[in-house]
Amino acid sequence: MAITAGGSLNSVPASKKQTLSSNYIDFTSSGTKGWAQQYLPDLMEKEAEVFGNRTISGFLAQVGAEEAMSSDQVIWSEQSRLHLSYTGTINTGTGVFTVLLDIDGNDFSADDVHGIRINDMVIVATAEGTIKCICSAVSDATATFKPYEVENIDDSSTFSTASGAAATVLVIGSEYAKGVKGQGGTSSSTDGYGTVKPTHKSFTNKPIIIKDYYEISGSDASQVGWVEISGEEGQNGYLWYLKAEGDTRARYSDYLEMTMLEAVKGVDVANDVVETLLGSSGATHGTEGLFAAVETRGNVTTGVTGVNAATDLAEFDAILAEFDSQGAIEENMMFVNRSTSLAMDDMLAAMNSYGAGGTSYGVFNNSEDMALNLGFSGFRRGSYDFYKSDFRYLNDKATRGGINSRNTVSPVRGIIIPAGTSSVYDQQLGKNLTRPFLHVRYRASQTESRKMKTWVTGSVGAVTSDLDAMQVHYLSERCLITQGANNFMMMK
Repeated sequence: MAITAGGSLNSVPASKKQTLSSNYIDFTSSGTKGWAQQYLPDLMEKEAEVFGNRTISGFLAQVGAEEAMSSDQVIWSEQSRLHLSYTGTINTGTGVFTVLLDIDGNDFSADDVHGIRINDMVIVATAEGTIKCICSAVSDATATFKPYEVENIDDSSTFSTASGAAATVLVIGSEYAKGVKGQGGTSSSTDGYGTVKPTHKSFTNKPIIIKDYYEISGSDASQVGWVEISGEEGQNGYLWYLKAEGDTRARYSDYLEMTMLEAVKGVDVANDVVETLLGSSGATHGTEGLFAAVETRGNVTTGVTGVNAATDLAEFDAILAEFDSQGAIEENMMFVNRSTSLAMDDMLAAMNSYGAGGTSYGVFNNSEDMALNLGFSGFRRGSYDFYKSDFRYLNDKATRGGINSRNTVSPVRGIIIPAGTSSVYDQQLGKNLTRPFLHVRYRASQTESRKMKTWVTGSVGAVTSDLDAMQVHYLSERCLITQGANNFMMMK
C-alpha cells in the first residue's frame, strides 16, 4: 500500500520575506472570487490550525537541565574504568612473549603508559584462545608475560603467540614469592612496580551565539486584518504582526533546541569560507550537539535486520550487551520516530499470547466493549527498563522527518538516553558535581544573562529610536554538555 500526497498539500513554510498578492484577498477583481460584487460572502474569520502544535521544543526540558556559565568554553572530566584491561598485539612469539599495548585506542606509541606491573597475574586472549600469565617486565607501551605451565585450561593448549596477533590483556591479581618485602621493588613506577594512579578523560565544548529578528513598519502594525489569528505563543486578535512575531519567537525557540541536537564542531581548514564568515579559526566555531556527541563518543546501532530492526528482540539484546560493557544504567528513555515506535509495539505484542475472545496485552484484558490498546509505553528486558516516547522532531515533515524521508540509507530512528545523573569533576569550579547526563550551559553573569534575550527597538509602542518600525531581536549563547556519552545509543 502506498500513500500519495495531494498536489496542493500545505507542507511548505508559508513565511516569506516579501509582500505577495497571495497573502491578501483581492478586493478589486470581478467575479465570484473577488469582492467587486453586490453579494457578501460567508467569511470564516478564524484561522484554521491544520498542523496542531507546530513546535518541536521540549525534548531537552524533559531529559536535561540548564545551568549558567561565564566562560567561552566548558571543560569537564569523566572517570576512567576501575580495572586494568588493554588491547594490543603480540610483539614476539616465544615462551616469554611481549604484548605491544594500545592504551588510548589510537596507536602504539611510547606515550601509551599502562598500569600493568611486574608480578601481576593476567589473562591474555587472542582469537585462538586465552592463557593465564605473570608479568615479568614492563616498559611504557609494552609488557612481557610468562605463561603459567598449565595445559588444557582456558584453551591454553591451542593458544597462539604468533607475532602480530590481536590480543586483550586483563589484570586479575598478582603473585609474589615468599619473604619479598613490599612489591619487591621501589615506589618508583620506572622499575616495574609502584602505584597505579587513576586517570580521567577531559572533554570540552563551547557555546555558540544564536540570533533571530523580526521587523514591521509602524503603519502595518496599526493595520487591522480580516483573519482572526492564533498561534503557539498565545497570540490572538486581528493584528497580523502579532502572529508573525509570535511565529518568529516559536520558531526561534525550536532553533535553540534543534541546534543543540544537530550542531557539529568546526574543523580548521585553510581559506575556509566558514572561518571568513565567522571571523574565527575552525577550532573556535561550531559546537558539539547531541547527535554528534553520541556518534563520536557513544554507541550507534543500525539494527540486525535493517531499518526498523526493532521488530525483534535481537537488537535490544545487542544493546543490552553493550550497556553491560559500559555504565550498565538500568533505566533508559527511548525517543523514537513513528515507524520505530510501531515496530516496537508489534514486537512486544508478538511476545504476548492471545487470549480467547480478545487480544491480551500486559496485565489487562481487552474486551469488545472497550477500545483496543495496541501501544506500549515501555518494557523490561533483563535488568533494564526502557520507556518509549514518540519524538516529534523525527516525525514532522518540516523538521528531521523530511530529512529522514530523503536519506533512507541511514535515517535517525531514535536515541536512547540514560535516566538519572552522573558525577563529574568540573575543572572551572574545582570540585565534583552531580548533574544530569544532558544539560544546557548558557552564558550569564550578575549583570547579563544570555539564556534567552528578547528586546524591542523602534518607535512602535515604547519609543527607543526615530525608526518608524518595530524591531524584535532574539539572542542566546549556549551549548549542550553530553556527559557519559558511552551510556547513550543512537538508533539509525
